[in-house]
Amino acid sequence: MSGLPIDLATLPGPAQKLLGPAAPGPAKIMAARGIIPGLKPAEIVTVIALLTLNDDAKVAEAAKASVAKLPPPMLTGALGADLHEFVIDLLVEHYAKEAEVVEKLLRMAQLSSDSLALLAMRATEQTGELIATNEKRLLQSPRAIERLYMNKQVRMSTADRLLELAVRNNLELDIPAFKEAATAIQHELVPEPTPEPTFDDLLFQETEQVAKETALEADEDTHEVDDEGEEKLKDRFLPLYQRVAQMNVTQKIRRALLGSAAERMLLVRDPNRLVAMAVAKSPMMREDEAARISASRAVGEDVLREIAKNRDFTRNYQVKLNLVSNPRTPFTFASRLISHLRESDLRKLSKSKNVPGAVSTAVRQQLQRKQPGGKR
Repeated sequence: MSGLPIDLATLPGPAQKLLGPAAPGPAKIMAARGIIPGLKPAEIVTVIALLTLNDDAKVAEAAKASVAKLPPPMLTGALGADLHEFVIDLLVEHYAKEAEVVEKLLRMAQLSSDSLALLAMRATEQTGELIATNEKRLLQSPRAIERLYMNKQVRMSTADRLLELAVRNNLELDIPAFKEAATAIQHELVPEPTPEPTFDDLLFQETEQVAKETALEADEDTHEVDDEGEEKLKDRFLPLYQRVAQMNVTQKIRRALLGSAAERMLLVRDPNRLVAMAVAKSPMMREDEAARISASRAVGEDVLREIAKNRDFTRNYQVKLNLVSNPRTPFTFASRLISHLRESDLRKLSKSKNVPGAVSTAVRQQLQRKQPGGKR
């Protein structure tokens, strides 16, 4: 075991012997299982952690199994000491959902930014609250704020406080639609932390449940077009629509980023531009959703522009066709896609009365180029 992350000279003599190259295999196996007489809990856990790196596969596997299931007295004793960063990182991997452990890990000076971000990503509602209250650490690790915000288990009220913290301290977070969320949070009063879930938290959780119960079918939209060409909400999505309608802007933005496809299809039609744009920037949006949204005449040009700028979406032929066909798509973006359309679709568009004149002209010019001897 060369190149260990901890200097063996800082450990007690028995630990150094067990970790040294001359230590017999059976003794190392016993140590990997946590049987090390004469050492304190923190020293035992440190030895076990280092043995996870042992060249002997049996020793390493035994140590890894021990780290994952440390006896409560040993774990509690170790958490009361000043552990090395390597040991803390290993404990974070296995105990990120245990509130009592997380609370003690957060007090440790050697907790790394990477481990804090991992805690945030795996946080439960309870551990998320513990992490969120440690503002000093979060300001030193913006990635942890990002992970907490994108964690569905974290309360909505907590997510709002995190956004406020970032905005107040001029942090630029790598969160989809961060600018929209930051703008919204500046106009809303964020309540002080409370020990119990707020109405907003319960509404967020209830919406999650209703969304699961009203999932979209394949290629389905939440709306349908009536005989007059107007979009109408389908009856089965009314309960979800009512839940979403009760939300404030920051809540809607977070649902747009983390919610279901049905929620995104509702929120992309929201009259608030910040909400609609959050849908367009959601990392969870799929190609089939982009195709349905790009076909809708009820979405704003900002949303269509964002979809047109997304190369992952515009690789889809139906998205390209929908964007060119949609009169709300800014001409600059629609015109770039015309050359990628099939001749049959170009002919239909050239005769359509539903596309702007500039698009119709560009389509006819593209058709002329495709003719023998046409200008290219």
